[in-house]
Amino acid sequence: MQQVIGGFCMSYSRTRIAFSLAALSLSSAASALQPGDVVDNFRLTDHKGVSHEFYYLSDAKAVVLMTQGNGCDASRTSAAMLESLRSKYPNVEFLLLNANLGDTREAIVKETAANNISLPVLIDETQIITESLGATRNGEVFVVDPRGWKVAYRGAVSGAAAAIDAVSSGSAVSRPTTAVTGCAIKMPERDRSHANISYEKTIAPMLQEKCVTCHRDGGIGPWQMSSYEMVRGFSPMIREVVRTQRMPPWHADPHYGHFSNDRALSDEQVKTLVHWIEAGAPRGAGEDPLKTQKKDWPKWPLGEPDLVIETPAFTTPATGVIPYQMVQVKNPLDHDVWIRAIDYLPGQRAVLHHVIASAGGERRGATSLYNYVPGAEPLEIPPDNGILLKAGTTIHFQMHFTPNGQELTDVTKLGLYFMKDPPKFSYRSMIFAQPRLKIPANTKVHTEMAEQTFKEDAVIYSLHPHAHFRGKSSSFVARYPDGREETLLNVPNYDFNWQSTYDLVEPLPVPAGTKVVYTQVFDNSSQNKANPDPNRTVTWGEQTWDEMVFGVIRYRNVKEDKGPEKPTGPSQEELFGATAN
Repeated sequence: MQQVIGGFCMSYSRTRIAFSLAALSLSSAASALQPGDVVDNFRLTDHKGVSHEFYYLSDAKAVVLMTQGNGCDASRTSAAMLESLRSKYPNVEFLLLNANLGDTREAIVKETAANNISLPVLIDETQIITESLGATRNGEVFVVDPRGWKVAYRGAVSGAAAAIDAVSSGSAVSRPTTAVTGCAIKMPERDRSHANISYEKTIAPMLQEKCVTCHRDGGIGPWQMSSYEMVRGFSPMIREVVRTQRMPPWHADPHYGHFSNDRALSDEQVKTLVHWIEAGAPRGAGEDPLKTQKKDWPKWPLGEPDLVIETPAFTTPATGVIPYQMVQVKNPLDHDVWIRAIDYLPGQRAVLHHVIASAGGERRGATSLYNYVPGAEPLEIPPDNGILLKAGTTIHFQMHFTPNGQELTDVTKLGLYFMKDPPKFSYRSMIFAQPRLKIPANTKVHTEMAEQTFKEDAVIYSLHPHAHFRGKSSSFVARYPDGREETLLNVPNYDFNWQSTYDLVEPLPVPAGTKVVYTQVFDNSSQNKANPDPNRTVTWGEQTWDEMVFGVIRYRNVKEDKGPEKPTGPSQEELFGATAN
């Protein structure tokens, strides 16, 4: 199965979106992990905005995790000792874990700087990871063997070196536990019973709000949340993908910006859902809202479009690689119109990988008509903005199909919604690209950047990062003329499977002269399980085995303008090659 979410080309196996079926230990939050117990996988963001997945560290000789808290002398002393150990063990991963509810990211940055601590501090804001470890005090060390992810040692930092030596050599730790006297971690949920969390009143409504839109009949989710029995059966998977931040598919760092299309669970929802599952997913009393839900899912969520443009029928072969289909359709209108919204109705979701549409030009249009990607919402253009579609122009469709073992014929429809009156502003695109990128082989972290400068006062509406399988993280940072810097978006865990556009809750005014730097980090190593080939040097290309540094900001100029869109950025020929058609 191949799929795109909010971007260009993307492809992955059904097993990826269907989640891992690996058995989980479902560690009780009330019991401490002991030597020999398995540490379940998790993902957390550190105090510098970098994402860390625990099981990604499988190439380390050992993983050392220490609970950290600001203002705790035992924590500071233990962290300093780990700093000195790190230089002695270059093949061992050292991480700190902060679950103190009062420690903000800014405070942790100051604490580590003041105490010369350079180790990453993973922030456990929900405390569910620290709970599952059974940690109670800051300054406690866990030495974990990546060969099976079992705890080899837990206790004071003084016993860490011996445990690391034993794990690295494959031998048993002679003293696997020691006492810890650090500062207590306040964890209000640890000693509470979660068996009384209501499925009817709490869990099912949460799933309906955040999950059912995909996990329904006709949705893109691989199974349907149609009843309590279905949810309970998949509950170990749900716990896994919530702990690893794979579901719900939302990857913006909440520390920066507020987005109107935020799909993430809140910290409170994460705690409630995981605690309910760890309590055995109790059914409780009451009706099953998932069985009685009767939501209408119309084919055109915004209503019938003012104009529907169909692409020519295309039959996909059962197997093989299909070149991009570059389709041209004449705009049938004999008058100019302003577009207020755009939507797509794919003919064959099973094989249609993506559609990128534009208007005007002979080979590729300068006016973007949005993209189709499975799971994407219709584009509703902000008030007072519009996209001008000129009469008689050519509409270009770049269509990517991926065979799924059977011949299927696709006729995709583009739905356009018009404005009654011309808008005040033209809805514009600023393109960030680095077509001369070069990613070395077998490299875990490689950074590429592109930048653009606003020549006029502008208002930013949305940001969209894009890369392929090797994409690791993305960010947009604004550098204002007065010297200030502001992170507009940080995506610490870029996921090729779910490429979102991030719509700002409040449009952001930026003055002329503001420079925006788009940064894309790549992982071209074998640790990246989605990597098509870690042994090659990777350059720019449209196909998924190549790469892109490609970001988009949607904006308008502050002054009134109603001309056609003029994208800011590299030329089409520079991006796609002079022979593109």
